[in-house]
Amino acid sequence: MPKLQAPVMKNEYYDVTFEDLTHEGAGVAKIEGFPIFVENALPDEKAKIKVIGIKKGFAFGKLIEIYEESKNRIEAPCPIYSQCGGCQLQHVSYEGQLDFKRKQVEQVLARIGKLDLTKVKVHQTLGMKDPWNYRNKAQVPVGEREGGLVAGFYQKRSHDIIDMERCLIQQAENDEIVQYVKTICEEYGIRAYNEEKHKGWLRHIMVRYGLVTKELMVVFVTKTTDFPHKNEILSKITEQFPQIKSVVQNINNKRTNVIFGDETKVLWGEEYIYDKIGDIKFAISARSFYQVNPEQTKVLYDKALEYAKLTGEESVIDAYCGIGTISLFLAQKAKKVFGVEIVPEAIEDAKRNAELNGIENAEFAVGEAEVVIPEWYKQGNTADVIVVDPPRKGCDEALLKTILDMKPKRVVYVSCNPGTLARDLQVLEQGGYETVEVQPVDMFPHTTHVECCALIELK
Repeated sequence: MPKLQAPVMKNEYYDVTFEDLTHEGAGVAKIEGFPIFVENALPDEKAKIKVIGIKKGFAFGKLIEIYEESKNRIEAPCPIYSQCGGCQLQHVSYEGQLDFKRKQVEQVLARIGKLDLTKVKVHQTLGMKDPWNYRNKAQVPVGEREGGLVAGFYQKRSHDIIDMERCLIQQAENDEIVQYVKTICEEYGIRAYNEEKHKGWLRHIMVRYGLVTKELMVVFVTKTTDFPHKNEILSKITEQFPQIKSVVQNINNKRTNVIFGDETKVLWGEEYIYDKIGDIKFAISARSFYQVNPEQTKVLYDKALEYAKLTGEESVIDAYCGIGTISLFLAQKAKKVFGVEIVPEAIEDAKRNAELNGIENAEFAVGEAEVVIPEWYKQGNTADVIVVDPPRKGCDEALLKTILDMKPKRVVYVSCNPGTLARDLQVLEQGGYETVEVQPVDMFPHTTHVECCALIELK
């Protein structure tokens, strides 16, 4: 067969109208049905573009001039937005972002999940009253430039650090502490880690903040176990910020871009800080998984609780339970909750959090959900409701098969990836379930990420 020619040429200019956004936030225009992806473009905009790359089946373009702007286009407030890779949608009004996320969910449910959207209600995305300064954890790589330390996020598609004083989606306290730590370390001649040479000492500065408790933890991620000028640095930081309850060192001596190493030691104060989501209190260590936007986490989990329709008589399984966040919410209304999680430290945290809250009807087991839950089923343990909150890759086939065998009345699916949610919903639908409704929740404003909570009932 002759090779199909793309209807565009590299380095040529074209006038286009954008009709959609990709899940990464790029505008989509088509020439003779051939898609061209262009950063910073929005649906309904008419523009001149330059084609900068052609692949099999699609091309990349650069925005040259906008003739007609979208009603959702705004000026991005962040001064380094065009360089930094942290946000993708600051040039879109917040109403426009919420709408984009709902449409994205609808499109993948129809395309990948083959769901009939006349029967499945996809609600408007639940957003925040104030969609700024929401992240409670800053983990910032440190580098060197012209002899001084820089700390900030990586530039788009690179490992170059953009030095920054403020990040508009971080808690302001976190930014202040990162800047102060950077300044103090510079004063004492601390060297930043160099990835290429595998030399230097300070790799990352991490700050965790309890939104309700206002407690703070500072984590130094370093290449070696020593800590030059430790006493002076610690006393300056803790005097400057009396809300700091914990200073921790994590040692990572590997050639890797994974942030944490295996060894963690408390240098000053406590091992944990505390925070609350709703009525539940959580102990958070340096390496605990804890949602970075607790305000919206409560919105998401309240929806999961509503969909579970608990009366106090139900047995509930929480697959992928993490530190027990959803489990403990469910335990307030269920007869019994069984949580399972592959990370042993997370299960230790879950047990500790249950104890912290005086919750006695939640049990936790270490292991893969797709191994443990089928084992429970074989032993005759069943559930009225199963809640799943899987990683981005979605649910394992063995777990979906066990759900279909177990036949709980309801499945509540919390998802951080609409694509794998749609795929898994199709499997459940083919196995005798029906998707009733899906609620998108904006956990990460100004980024393209969207979380969903889906209610699935046995037919």
